[in-house]
Amino acid sequence: MNLVYAYPWDIVGDSAAPERLAALGVDAVALAASYHSTRAATPLHPAHRVLDVPHSAFYLPVRAEAWGRLVPAAPTWTTPDAYLLASDALRAAGLKVYAWTVLTHNAHLGQAHPDLVVRNAFGDRYPYALCPAWEDVADYCERLVREVLTAGEPDGLILEGCGPMGFGHQSVHEKTAGADFDAGLMSLCFCTRCADRYPAGTGERVRAAVDTGEPVRATVDSPAADTRERGRAVDDGPAADTGERVRATVDDGPAAPGGTGSSVLETALGPLADEVRAVRVELSAALRRRLTSTARQVAPNLPIALHADPDPWATGPFAALPEGEQAADVLVGNCWGDPDKDAARLSRLGELCGPGQRVGAYVLALPPRPADAGALAELLSTYVKAGASEIHLYHAGLASPQRWAAMKDALRIAGR
Repeated sequence: MNLVYAYPWDIVGDSAAPERLAALGVDAVALAASYHSTRAATPLHPAHRVLDVPHSAFYLPVRAEAWGRLVPAAPTWTTPDAYLLASDALRAAGLKVYAWTVLTHNAHLGQAHPDLVVRNAFGDRYPYALCPAWEDVADYCERLVREVLTAGEPDGLILEGCGPMGFGHQSVHEKTAGADFDAGLMSLCFCTRCADRYPAGTGERVRAAVDTGEPVRATVDSPAADTRERGRAVDDGPAADTGERVRATVDDGPAAPGGTGSSVLETALGPLADEVRAVRVELSAALRRRLTSTARQVAPNLPIALHADPDPWATGPFAALPEGEQAADVLVGNCWGDPDKDAARLSRLGELCGPGQRVGAYVLALPPRPADAGALAELLSTYVKAGASEIHLYHAGLASPQRWAAMKDALRIAGR
């Protein structure tokens, strides 16, 4: 199975797009049903070359009766039923359509409901990141999946952001690199729903680790810890000390060169790491179980693919999945970085698969990758050897004619 990702506006208004996509040699198109804000190039569209998407939107008709407290916005830059129009056109060209559904990454809803977003250990809100610890957020995600399946009737479902978003993957111009914050520490959520789930001392450890670059050695009962906690606590309750440690590490500097996010977090949290990690993993797992259960109720035989990361500390579009998920059909790993590390990630996902489950490789065909069919084919072969039986190519709508040709030829060369 080979898929290529696209937005509804890549197809709507371009009558040649479906046949062009089919000519790539893919079996299906992962079509965005719910997506965050972006500024997208459309190099092959006859009506525009750049499209500004100012807010997150739902690309099927928004029926008021289908939603609870959180109601997605409709697009104004394309038609409200753009997903349906694009889906019909793609199927007419012989392609299957998978509903690419972004869940907790939604700045439009986060700005409208600031009480429901991720807050770091310093109390800063991330408006693009809905926190799934809140019932209203989990309910919204469940309703989103139900509407996509009921109104969109896709051939498959792809879940992205099925867990808490973190410090990275923001929806505005990124201007944080010079601060040298550790992204893992700055991704731990201390909203009032999350903070009390952590063991006492977590906040203090995290803030200290951020501020000093080292795990704090003061105990929760020490005068130094007490002073810091009174001045910087995010939430009332025993878990506030966790945020304190995160803040201290962020402010004092980055981890040692070569360190991983997981090692920094576990060093900073010390004896609290296991319990905090379990809380974080359960946030993603609980949402995943709820959504896959809903999907099975609505469409029992529909293939479900999860954008997943075996790292238990993962945040972002590829949610933490360190123990697997038997309710899914495909576990899709990110392959946008170093090929060896990406291949290792795919191999680990393969180890987490049960009978009948598959691994997908989410392969970047855009810069900084060259528009080179041979180089892309080599990447595909590397990922197939690592256990991927599905290739998810990103991204058809953003690709130049040269990259289209490279994708098409790479699939052929790699025997896909």
